[in-house]
Order: sequence, then C-alpha cells, then structure tokens
Amino acid sequence: MVHSYYEYTPSQTAATVFAALFSAAFSATFIQWIRFRAWVWLVMVVAASMESLGYISRSISTRHTDKRGVFIAQFSLIILAPVLIAAACYVVFGRIVFHVIPAHSRTTKFLWVPPRFITPIFVICDIVALLLQLAGAVIVSGTQPTDPNAKTKLSRGKNIAIAGLATQLFCFGLFSIVAIRFNFISKQFDKEFEDRVGGLADEKYFTVTSSNRKLKKNWKALLRVINIVCILILIRSVYRVCDFALGKAGYLEQNEWPAYVFDAVPMLPCVVLFVYWHPGKYLPYLGFRLPKSARKN
Repeated sequence: MVHSYYEYTPSQTAATVFAALFSAAFSATFIQWIRFRAWVWLVMVVAASMESLGYISRSISTRHTDKRGVFIAQFSLIILAPVLIAAACYVVFGRIVFHVIPAHSRTTKFLWVPPRFITPIFVICDIVALLLQLAGAVIVSGTQPTDPNAKTKLSRGKNIAIAGLATQLFCFGLFSIVAIRFNFISKQFDKEFEDRVGGLADEKYFTVTSSNRKLKKNWKALLRVINIVCILILIRSVYRVCDFALGKAGYLEQNEWPAYVFDAVPMLPCVVLFVYWHPGKYLPYLGFRLPKSARKN
C-alpha cells in the first residue's frame, strides 16, 4: 500500500481552481507593481506568488500523495504566504500615517506606536513568526508515522508552529486594533489633509508635484481594505492555531474542506482587494525608503 502524506483523499479540482485564481491574482499584482513603480509592494508580489505556487504544488501533490518534497513545498508555501500579506499591511499602513498625519501630530501617544517604527516593529515580529512557522511546518509535514521518534518530532513541530502562529496572532491582533482605531482618530485631520494636497476641480484627485502623478484623495478606502484584510488574516490564523493544536488525529487534519473554507477562501480576497484598491492609486511614496521630505510634512 502506498503511503499518503494526507489524512484524507485530497481534491485535485479544488487545488487546481485555487491555483488558477491565485495565479491570476499574482499576475495582476505583478503588473501593477511595475505599472505604479510601487517597489515597497514587492512583499505582496512575493506573497501572491507563494499562494499561487502553493496551490500549484498542491494540485501536483494530489496526484502524488506519497511524494514528500512536493507535499512539504505546498504545505510550507500556503502556511507562510499570509505572514507576508500581513507584512504588506504593515508597510502600507505606515505610509498612510506619513501621508495623512502632519509631522507635529505623529507621536507615540497619538498612534500608540512610535510612528517612525510602525513598520519595523511589526515586520520584525512577522519575521520571527515566519521563521517559527517555517520550522514547525517542515517538521510536521516531513514526519511520517513510521519515522523513529515520530511522536516526539510531531509534538515538537506542532509546538514550534503554534508558537509562531501565536506570535503572529498577538502582533497582528495589536496591529488590527491600531489600524481600526486610526479610522476614528484620523478624522480630525481631514480638512488639513485637503488643504495640504489641494486637487483638481472634481475633488477626487490630487497631483504630486515632484512626479506629476494624479492620485486619489480617498485614502480611507485603502485603510478600509487594510481593516478587512486584518479580519480575514485573523480568522485564518485562529484556524491554523486550532489545526496545529488538534494534530494529525484532529478533525481539521482528517477533513480537507476546513483548509479551503478557513485558509484559501479568506486569503484570496486579501490579494484581490489590493489589486482593485492598489496603494499606488492613493499614496505618493512607495519606494523602498520614505523620502526625508515626507517625514517633515
């Protein structure tokens, strides 16, 4: 009897459908990354490519359930991609803060986080979470029941992965609170923002003088997308914590549908929403480094 790394019979159709959907989302993300010259958005390009490659690998793995390498590849890519999507949210939120809030009001007391270190703080937490989840995922996915000390290895891998997910859940939960709160505290700067950017007669756009780019004024639409993505990632993270905690004998590992309902389905709009509400349509500074002039305004 051929050994399968799955605890169920995986669906090739489901994997292929999501491989196609994520590939389309990745293609659109990559094209817009070039179009808007939004170099800092590289993190989302990588995340979308990981989701695409993850489900392509899963589609292949469903036909070769006994192949260890492709199983580990699909499992690791799908597990880790949301960590980078979270990092993309951190980056864009940091740029929104510098775009909207005047320099004299960018304080830790006002934002609850040091404004200059919003992105670095959460990204460092994300990196720690990513490394822990990667280590745990490789151990869990690569361990067979027939391996020596299999039970010990699975327990160790599960605990490492849960530690990574818990780190992500805590940091991203804190970030979600900060981002949602920003919806309300930023309203006091609406008039000052309008006066600062000026705009065309229709009042929907403003022009960046240095690059002569026309951008949308409604940056709050982008913030709302971040808020929605936060909720979707939190749902997915809770699912993954439960998945690892219950182990291979748990219901979530014995059945395939939760992986699609609580991981694939929430993650797809996280990429697609940013395709339509792309940061390049709203934010003037999307290079790898924020210009000094942006910090002083």
